[in-house]
Amino acid sequence: MFSFRRPWHFGKQPNCVHSLASGRLAVSVPAAGRLKHLAARTALVLAPALLIGAAAGARAQDSSSRADSAAAAAGQSDSNQDQTGQAAQETPAQISVQERIRQRRAQRRATAIHDAYDHLFESYAGMGYLRFQPGASLQRTTFYGWNTGLTRYYSERFGVDIDARGYYGIAFTGVQQGVTNATDTRPKISEYNVLAGPTYRFYIQPKFSISGRVLGGFALGDFSGDTNGFGSTYFGIWPDATTYAAAGSLIGQVNISPELSLRLTGEDFLSGFGSTTQNSFGFTTGLAYRFGKQ
Repeated sequence: MFSFRRPWHFGKQPNCVHSLASGRLAVSVPAAGRLKHLAARTALVLAPALLIGAAAGARAQDSSSRADSAAAAAGQSDSNQDQTGQAAQETPAQISVQERIRQRRAQRRATAIHDAYDHLFESYAGMGYLRFQPGASLQRTTFYGWNTGLTRYYSERFGVDIDARGYYGIAFTGVQQGVTNATDTRPKISEYNVLAGPTYRFYIQPKFSISGRVLGGFALGDFSGDTNGFGSTYFGIWPDATTYAAAGSLIGQVNISPELSLRLTGEDFLSGFGSTTQNSFGFTTGLAYRFGKQ
């Protein structure tokens, strides 16, 4: 006869659940139930360890991610440094706009200097002025004259100059005994010079240049031609003679074109009339023309 009485363990299930929840498993549970309760208890025991392992794994993964990020950042930094180093290496080879402009100006300047001063010859002609003492006891007189010359250049700076000039003036001798004609006391005198020497351009620019020059040669004095037969020494003027002459010059030139320039020369001029030395100061000025290519 069929009985509706439940097995005894069904009535004990709440206690078993309570015991399972409290971590204790009743020994009176059948084998299948005990396996279930053992699995549940094992899960409860292993859950903290699994949680700890998961947390450790997460931390390890986080540390690995951070290490990868740091490595990537380091790689990026090294790449940036490599690019910076490469840029630094390329910078000297790259010419800026200002540098190109400066180089073009320097090239134009060098070309202009070469065009102006790379000539084989330079000829010049003009006028001269000199303060000359015509006699030992006479006052200085003003000489006006002409000047011409030719310079042979062996480079843009160095050359050899041949210079010729003539000066003309009036010597004021004062009243002389036995001289009745007043014009005889102001005789006209003249001097002619031929000189040669080296010249050097020590400062050159496309538009102007400054040169130095040293000349030596001879001077021819005609001092008695206008004394009406009295002779130059009668009036205290140097006797007619041919003597030495020398000049130290400073030359400035302003270029009108590569071939043509304005020329101004200041001079200290020496001569040896009357067995003495006359130290005269003056200048010459005029035009210079360059021709021929070196």
